[in-house]
Amino acid sequence: MTELTPEIIQRGRGADPSEVARRRRANRELQATREKLTSTSGLERAFDYELLRQFAETRRNAATVMYLLAAIVAAASSVWLSTPLMVLWLAVVTSVMSVGFVVAGRFLRAPADEVVTTTWRMRFMATELAQGVAWAALLVQLYQSGSVSAQTFLLFLSLLITAVTAMLSANVPVAVYGGIAPLTASIIASTSAVSSIEWLTMAAAAMGGQLYFAILSNRLYSSTIATLEFRAEKDALIAELEQAKANSDQARRRAEEANIAKSHFLATMSHELRTPLNAIMGFSEVMKGELFGQHQVPAYREYSNDIYSSGKLLLDIINEILDLSRIEAGRYELKEEAVSLAHVVEDCRHMLQMRAKNRSIVIKEMIEPQLPKIWADERAIRQVALNLLSNAIKFTPSGGEVTIKVGWTSSGGQYLSIRDTGPGIPEDEIPIVLQSFGRGSLAIKTAEQGTGLGLPIVKGLMDMHGGQLILNSKLREGTEVVITFPPSRVMDTLAPIAEPRTETPAVHTTGRRAA
Repeated sequence: MTELTPEIIQRGRGADPSEVARRRRANRELQATREKLTSTSGLERAFDYELLRQFAETRRNAATVMYLLAAIVAAASSVWLSTPLMVLWLAVVTSVMSVGFVVAGRFLRAPADEVVTTTWRMRFMATELAQGVAWAALLVQLYQSGSVSAQTFLLFLSLLITAVTAMLSANVPVAVYGGIAPLTASIIASTSAVSSIEWLTMAAAAMGGQLYFAILSNRLYSSTIATLEFRAEKDALIAELEQAKANSDQARRRAEEANIAKSHFLATMSHELRTPLNAIMGFSEVMKGELFGQHQVPAYREYSNDIYSSGKLLLDIINEILDLSRIEAGRYELKEEAVSLAHVVEDCRHMLQMRAKNRSIVIKEMIEPQLPKIWADERAIRQVALNLLSNAIKFTPSGGEVTIKVGWTSSGGQYLSIRDTGPGIPEDEIPIVLQSFGRGSLAIKTAEQGTGLGLPIVKGLMDMHGGQLILNSKLREGTEVVITFPPSRVMDTLAPIAEPRTETPAVHTTGRRAA
């Protein structure tokens, strides 16, 4: 079961999405602040571990290169120093490097939840400091050799080791400082015993290079932090998207289950309601027609008429609800055939003519002649025309006018337009009347009978035919409803297929001449 977080509750209550996003950002910032307060480096604890892990992987992957570099430096330094001394130094520096690589390997094998970042950071700094001391010992030996070329090589070697240390240890700044500090100290110690301008200049350049690599190491560290923050934000967004997808999938499943339950309910209730309604309407019709004799009380006839009218109204409402539910569920099956839109509209007008005449409403027709048939469901088209025409008559005041137009659209389809001279609908209420059970303010004020399902049913049926429903209305100017059928629904009259001619072979007759 999905946990009801405050964000989900707010969304369910219709909260503003911007407010939900603001609260999400505030919660994320609060969590990041808590992580920073419990961290030793001022970053999130996950960042501390990630930086140490990258440092350990970099150091372990560079083991072969570092061993090879130490061997090359020892071989080059043997030009000025004795070979046994270089062999001893090489053994010491490789041993120190091996200790650092072993420490890095132990860190990578340790479970992440058991790692104490402060302890491991100090261990890495100690291993880097030990390596720096080993390299500084070689620099001191080269300086004490007294050779100018050896001293030049000393400065070059200090810059090389500084650059390597800055690149490999950039993820742990204290390790960088621990590895560079012995080299800088050895150069400073050598300058204190020499007053040569050339040497002082070269030493100053070497220390300037070390400072440059230290700054570059800090830039690399900042870049790594930015990358980690970007990745953490991306992971958080992915997690939110997955959570949102899970919530939407669950909501969709619940909606589908609710829709299925609604369909079963409507199917059951349609049978349960129609059965007694048919009995009520049948008996009330018999009673109002006085088939078994006149009523002794005249009021009973009126009561029978009221019972029959109410039952018929209730049956119509049930049918509308069932039709709309089938359309929304995609279970409304069209029985398509060739239908004359003009003839269907004419039949509907004839059915409602008496209702309009009783209210002194004039119905005008403007139907283009010789319209071809359309491929559609005649029952659905008849229901569309009846709904639109009955709405127009219902909301047109006495003495008003209803205009019916049937003709061609500009794209080659056909349309039906029904315009009335009623009070109209405010523009902001048009989306409401197109929704299920939606009724405008005028219908509510005048207490007009209806469920608000007529236009939604019309829209659903037109969508199934690939058509459109257009509603234009203004206050005190009337309402016009237009439905259009696409050109693909129009059945143009086809020319007769010409049968291929079959030529009859000529028959040659031969005869004898009369002698």
